[in-house]
Amino acid sequence: MKAKWVVRALLLFVVYAAAMFVYIFISDNSGVPETLRGTVADPSTFMSQRELYLSEGYSKTRNFLYFIMTPFEWLIYLVILLTGLSRLFERAGQKSSKWAAGQTTVYLLFLTFTASLVMLPLRYVSYWVSKQYGLSTQPVSEWLKHHAIDLCFDFGWSFIMVSIIYFFIRRSVKRWWMYVWMATIPLMLFYSFVKPEIIDPLYNDFTPIENKQLEEKILALADQAGIPAEHVYEVKMAGQTNTMNAYVTGIGSNTRIVLWDTTLQQLSEGEILFVMAHEMGHYVKKDVYRGMILYFAITFVSFWIVAKLMNRIIRKYGKALHIERLEAIHSLPLYLLLSSVVLFASDPLSNMVSRHEENLADQYALELIGNEKDAISTFQALAKTSLSETNPPLLVKWFRYSHPPLIDRIYNVKKQEKKE
Repeated sequence: MKAKWVVRALLLFVVYAAAMFVYIFISDNSGVPETLRGTVADPSTFMSQRELYLSEGYSKTRNFLYFIMTPFEWLIYLVILLTGLSRLFERAGQKSSKWAAGQTTVYLLFLTFTASLVMLPLRYVSYWVSKQYGLSTQPVSEWLKHHAIDLCFDFGWSFIMVSIIYFFIRRSVKRWWMYVWMATIPLMLFYSFVKPEIIDPLYNDFTPIENKQLEEKILALADQAGIPAEHVYEVKMAGQTNTMNAYVTGIGSNTRIVLWDTTLQQLSEGEILFVMAHEMGHYVKKDVYRGMILYFAITFVSFWIVAKLMNRIIRKYGKALHIERLEAIHSLPLYLLLSSVVLFASDPLSNMVSRHEENLADQYALELIGNEKDAISTFQALAKTSLSETNPPLLVKWFRYSHPPLIDRIYNVKKQEKKE
């Protein structure tokens, strides 16, 4: 019976992957609207035929990988449950230590290692695709190093969260989800505060920007925006990627203005100032705090849904999934599976809100800088260096685009220009 469940799950995943392949690679579900063809928003006016070809191939491949990687992770957790591996991991933890913390550590080591090992080929394919299309400049050794840092950080975070979750489950089977949600609020605020100082430097080198004249102009903009920043930081990314980025990170006294060195190398001064004005728009409009409120609201609903579903599934299918009771740590793969499904389903809402905030930040930057030409050339440069779709298919836009498609951003600039 359990073998049949595994086979059915695998077949369902194959059917889903095939459907996504048809949608992304075969269906004609994107393109430049007739009204925008030949305008500055049309990629054929600022990208070469080779760039258009690479953009289409890269975007479709990355979109397909995105839509199969998360469901593949669900499949891993389901198989771990159906095969009884989760129970075996729990017993290994019980044999290795008499302390709850030691048992949790051993269990998570087995679970994390198994899931990561199975996911590694897909993660490597994603890295390899970026490398083949010229976006990634990262050597395999550096990619493995960053992957190892991710694993260590994820393991530490998982240990904290799992300890909190099962602490409250064992004390209140009905209300654990609410207590866990309340516990995550100070944790996330603390993470946002220490991220610029402790987490980010684990991955990259941050140094004060070398171009002091540019720094003065950026800090002048920051002063206009009321951002408490004394320095602009440059992060060395050229050894990892050819893409560009800039952001304002942190909260309170830990706020940082950050530019990738690739951005400094590939954009003009006017374009860089527009990018920074856009990022400052997020700060001025309190998008970080609104984003946190939205995150807390989504996680509140997510914890409630997951708690309800876990109880029902364990009651009905607990025997088949080798789950004896909710409060046993071997139920963790079910929690991870359901949490991932619920959060994946919430992505369209999160992205819709984010795209709205990005539009407002673009408008703020235009008001602050007042240079539509630099805005348009910035978006065109971003499209070329990232090989991103300027007008993606609907499902891709819903699930993947936290920023408006570049064709919309360029079109909005032109509309603003006409109003003036």
